[in-house]
Amino acid sequence: MKRRTAICTLIVLVLSFQETFGQNNRLNTYNTIGWFNYFGNIKLSEKFSIHSEYQWRRNNLITNWQQSLLRVGVNYHLNPRVLFRVGYAWVETYPYGEYSINSLGRDFTEHRIFEMAQLSHKEGTVDFIHRFMLEQRLVGRYSSAKETSEDEFPLLNRLRYMMRLQIPLKGNEIKDKTPYLAFYDEIFIGFGKNVNANVFDQNRIGALIGYRFSKKLKIEIGYLNQTLQLGRLIDGKSVFQNNNGLIVNSNFSFDWTKKSK
Repeated sequence: MKRRTAICTLIVLVLSFQETFGQNNRLNTYNTIGWFNYFGNIKLSEKFSIHSEYQWRRNNLITNWQQSLLRVGVNYHLNPRVLFRVGYAWVETYPYGEYSINSLGRDFTEHRIFEMAQLSHKEGTVDFIHRFMLEQRLVGRYSSAKETSEDEFPLLNRLRYMMRLQIPLKGNEIKDKTPYLAFYDEIFIGFGKNVNANVFDQNRIGALIGYRFSKKLKIEIGYLNQTLQLGRLIDGKSVFQNNNGLIVNSNFSFDWTKKSK
């Protein structure tokens, strides 16, 4: 019963999002994407660990670039259910699709500082994860078409919230040699004086099947829907990318405290 309630809650959130942004005064474009991701965590002590990740994001499933994202951070584990993280991300975004994110149709660099809080709890057999993230983004742009590289980096602020559900397909908890299902929805909101036409920045919906081989390794594969609003208008209309495709996550965990002991 609790599994059904959790899934229904997520479906209601997704339908509410689609209702809110399903208006006529916009241009829609569609892309088939593939995101292939590495996530790593190194435990340094009972309270501290290091986070690293690289996301190889492709358009036309795998043939063309969409985005490259490298992110690192330091974790503080207040307790098993509360995690804080601060870190840095280096992002390269490429021109893709019918309407490129950059108005000149060029790639651009972004530097991010971020702060994150993650809360988790368990209801029956369902694991709930709530992630709140605040980003300070220095997004490269070209002051004119004559420039050959970004010469301006205005500061953009963004708030993100993600809810994720994880449900074991056998037993009552996700442990070694356990398959599981995962569902998540994440919304991105821009704010501050430099926000453009996209206060609503994007939304991501994912449905995954995963397998935990051991404490050191989990693999997930599934479907990703990314709805992204461009920061500019075209012909007086908002532009929305509807990106759908494949997502593959590899999650590694290492415990260096055992080596030190």
